[in-house]
Amino acid sequence: MILASFIIIILAVVLFSWFKTRKEKTGTLNALFFANRKLGFAAVGCGLLFTNINTASFIGENELSYVNNMSVMAWGITSVLAMQLVSELVIPIYLRTGIATTPDFLELRYDRSVKSIVSLLFLANYIVNLLPAVLYGSAVAFDGLFDISGHLGIGQQATVWLLVWAIGILGTLYALLGGLRALTVSDTVLGFALFTGGLLLPYFALRYLGAGSWQAGLHTLLSSKTEHLNSIGQPGDAIPFGTIFTGMLLVNLYYWGTEQYIVQQALASKDLATCQKGIALAALGKLMLPLLLNIPGVIAAHLYTALPNTSTVFSKLAGDVSPPAYSGYLAALLFGATITTFIAGLNGAASLFVLNIYKPLTAGRRQPSGRHNPVRTAKKFQVLVSIIAMTIAPFILFATGGFYTWLQKIGGLFSVPIFTIMLVGFLTKRVPPLAARAGLFFFIISYGCTQLFFDCPLHFLHVLAILFVITTLLMLLIGRWKPMPVPFELKQNNKVAVQPWKYRRIVGLALVIAAILLFILFSPVGLVKS
Repeated sequence: MILASFIIIILAVVLFSWFKTRKEKTGTLNALFFANRKLGFAAVGCGLLFTNINTASFIGENELSYVNNMSVMAWGITSVLAMQLVSELVIPIYLRTGIATTPDFLELRYDRSVKSIVSLLFLANYIVNLLPAVLYGSAVAFDGLFDISGHLGIGQQATVWLLVWAIGILGTLYALLGGLRALTVSDTVLGFALFTGGLLLPYFALRYLGAGSWQAGLHTLLSSKTEHLNSIGQPGDAIPFGTIFTGMLLVNLYYWGTEQYIVQQALASKDLATCQKGIALAALGKLMLPLLLNIPGVIAAHLYTALPNTSTVFSKLAGDVSPPAYSGYLAALLFGATITTFIAGLNGAASLFVLNIYKPLTAGRRQPSGRHNPVRTAKKFQVLVSIIAMTIAPFILFATGGFYTWLQKIGGLFSVPIFTIMLVGFLTKRVPPLAARAGLFFFIISYGCTQLFFDCPLHFLHVLAILFVITTLLMLLIGRWKPMPVPFELKQNNKVAVQPWKYRRIVGLALVIAAILLFILFSPVGLVKS
């Protein structure tokens, strides 16, 4: 029954996506990477949300909620503020300039060398961090839901290898055949499925905890081990509360305003107002996600006193508490979230490579197959990136300190350095390309040393914030020493209408207030009892 419902749902989503996009052409880069820039707000919002969440989120956040508490929900809830800032300040600049990738802005602001360096950093992050983590998380989840290792009689490591390659191959085929348009149609369907049937998991878990009564389960949840409900992280937790105001804010601003595979969803919108509505919809989804990313882990703390591998907590809980048909439904959602992020990552990597590296290198050369050649190159590059990611992914099994923490810590090596030079570029007009290059190398080397070679007592998010301040000052000093002779001026080259959504600020304020109220609810002031 589990496998049957899983297959039925996946086939339904694939067939619906094919039907809706069967007349769409992916023979141009604009169609392949940006869906011809005509996505509506629901497609943008669901695309942003499902590109953001994947099995790494389900596995990692529930693991930390099980081991520590709900402080890990800060990653998602604080992103609501970052999303509103990006919607108001950053996306309008991108759409007005008509850029195709975020490094394009760096070329406009600094020079081509900065653009090339940042493009390579993005690619490195996708190949060694994002895509392998997505594949690994999905492999762990599906092994827990379907007990594949038990059915096949093989060990966990061998099962992870098998599932990583199976999921990676399927995701690559979908990316090659469908492009961004097919992906966003799938996201819209999955978004509806997630916020209808997907939210039944906490109900089933509470009923299991309460021996058949969800009310009894809820009473147990709110009356014992309530420290797991605490969103206000202590110094020893994976996410101390103070990090919300330092490195976490920077990482979230980078992610929603600079990360290529995320921004690419926004750049595909049909106009600025539509994009801002889509970001608001995605932010609303982020406020609801603790029901799936954190609450199951808290409930699991009441059910399982010890697990040999804590990263399996979500899949074990889902398998134990869910009816067979619902387990298949949930597995289909997880698979969809995985494929979505994986394809978005492949599209982002290919767009960066083709638009920022391949095309400049081949500019002026005669191409034997005309304008179709870059599309074929993009698809070949997607296959190469996928193979490398599938090879790296199984080794995440040996990561220490929690899968999700490892993912975020490694991501910091690439994210905040890029955000730093982007922010200085936005706010200044004479800081030269030399400052951007120096800032990148200083930040990456310094952060790498604190995390890989020295035992730094500070939380890695605090380290990111400190290096952000130092790097910014370094860039400003270089700007004073060798300023650009001609100040930078932003030139408008918009490809879509850039009239903003008139209700964006009211809706944004309401979303931020809701985020604050969630922190209060899951705190000693709210549900947490001393």
